Amino acid sequence: MKDGLISTYSRLLKYTLPYRKRLIVGIVSGFLAGGSLFGILQLLPNIIRVFEEPTGAAAEPGILSPVAQKLGVAHLSPQGDTMTWQFMIATMVLLLVFFFAKTLCTWLNRYLMHWVGARVILDLRNELFHSLQQQSLIFYGKTDIGNLIARCVNDTAAVERSVADNIADLTRAPAELVALTAAVIYSSIRFELYFLPIAIFVIMPLCILPIVVLGRRIKMYCRRSLERVSDLVARMHENFTGIRVVKAFHMEASEEARFREINMSYFSHILRGLRAELLMAPITEFLTVILLCLLLAYCFINQIRLSEIVSLAGAAILAYDPIKRLAKLNAQIQRSMASAERIFELLDTKTALPISENPVVLDDFQTKIVFDSVRFQYGAEQPWVLDNVSLEIPQGKVIAVVGESGSGKTTMANLLARFYDVTSGSVTIDGVDVREMDMDALRRLICVVTQETILFNDTIANNISYGSAGATHEEIEAAARKANAHEFIMRENFGYERVIGEKGFVLSGGQRQRLAIARAILRNPRILILDEATSALDTATEQLIQEALDALMQNRTVFAIAHRLSTIRHAYRIFVMDKGRIIEQGNHDELLALGGRYRELYELNKL
Repeated sequence: MKDGLISTYSRLLKYTLPYRKRLIVGIVSGFLAGGSLFGILQLLPNIIRVFEEPTGAAAEPGILSPVAQKLGVAHLSPQGDTMTWQFMIATMVLLLVFFFAKTLCTWLNRYLMHWVGARVILDLRNELFHSLQQQSLIFYGKTDIGNLIARCVNDTAAVERSVADNIADLTRAPAELVALTAAVIYSSIRFELYFLPIAIFVIMPLCILPIVVLGRRIKMYCRRSLERVSDLVARMHENFTGIRVVKAFHMEASEEARFREINMSYFSHILRGLRAELLMAPITEFLTVILLCLLLAYCFINQIRLSEIVSLAGAAILAYDPIKRLAKLNAQIQRSMASAERIFELLDTKTALPISENPVVLDDFQTKIVFDSVRFQYGAEQPWVLDNVSLEIPQGKVIAVVGESGSGKTTMANLLARFYDVTSGSVTIDGVDVREMDMDALRRLICVVTQETILFNDTIANNISYGSAGATHEEIEAAARKANAHEFIMRENFGYERVIGEKGFVLSGGQRQRLAIARAILRNPRILILDEATSALDTATEQLIQEALDALMQNRTVFAIAHRLSTIRHAYRIFVMDKGRIIEQGNHDELLALGGRYRELYELNKL
């Protein structure tokens, strides 16, 4: 547990290295702010002594005061009270200088440490998002999206609050304690009060002990509460995205009951951590008061003068604040470390597809695509999704893949686009394995229109031009016209600047699909993958879209997946899939004449 905490600390500190100059200045400022307390405490006895020593006529030249005798110095005012007041004024000026230095250094420490802390979190959040963007689709297939959102938002926010707000105290409070400890030791030697520092250093660890013990419990409960809040976000995300189903089946009350149960679990873990955290300050205060009472009692019994103990008493009183801040810091750091560990768990997850050391860049597609004895499964214990699939797709031809749901059609498209890697065999473009290709070059060659239309909460124009940076309004409009989308776009207010809501919520299914097709038309790829691209269109619109797709398909290679066999009648070659295998292939007429599975599917489509 301890090694893990140290590892998390050190890993988080590495993010401060690019900003080490500001960090060093901030830390030095914190030490100077804390160190100034030493000078302040050494000046206090001199000010108090002015009121304790006999002055003016009461002062007898040549006679040493008790304090002067103990210090081994002559009386401070042998000429009456004039020099005493001059001395006091000089001392007060020095006191003001020390306080000004402390104020300035404290401000620098807080500002620079806040800056570094906030910047570290900015970099950490950017790296986390980058890491998630690089994960494979297998990762997203196994991970709850709500949980990811909670980690990206709640966990980074927890670390941000702790690091940005408390890193200043983390550098300043220990310096203050060091300065106060030095002041106690120096004053004890100066006034020969050796018992007091011994008592202080025996009791002081008792003030630190509850901070350490309770801090461990806080971290444990904080991690559990973060897991519960992740469950909360996941529940909310799933509910909101499926709200139509919830309402259709009248499950509102059931969903509320599930949410309340998870919310109560989160609440109980929050309270347990809170109880431990709130105990820190009272325990620290109580032990500090005990220490102060022992100091006063000892001084009263031994008739020690105020000027002799003011440094010790001042150090004991001033030590309360940094100890209290350290107690609070420890609780908040334990919280942040629980969040940081969850963030680093995500950063350490590596499911990205391997990148070739010397990737091949294809600027164009010229000959053919080949599936050579391809086998694929989602995991070692999972059944084969594709089993020994081999086929060729000549450049400029339209091929179609048909079959029942779960037969492996979409998996073939995913392997061609390299969303996944084959388990065995290979997929090649112009003789180059897609695993050896430069990913940017592959993505430029291929565009995918899926049956699940993905649109963003943005304008229609930005959704159409997604992935086509620099597209002009004229090009966007031309693509929309080809996709038969321009008319419905212009019927509404704002036209192409209309914001369509999350996943295109304000549009119908057919309208969303036409925007997705317009996006593919604008991208103008060499290889086009159509995964049930016209499945949500009515008959009239489907015909218009099919005409647009026919125009788009000219001189391009198309990998089409369709349930509506009428849309692929003119395909160069049709492959019939069943349980991950190709069981029939040929053109439309050949497959009909064969009288096999394709003919059965075709007859079912006609009903």
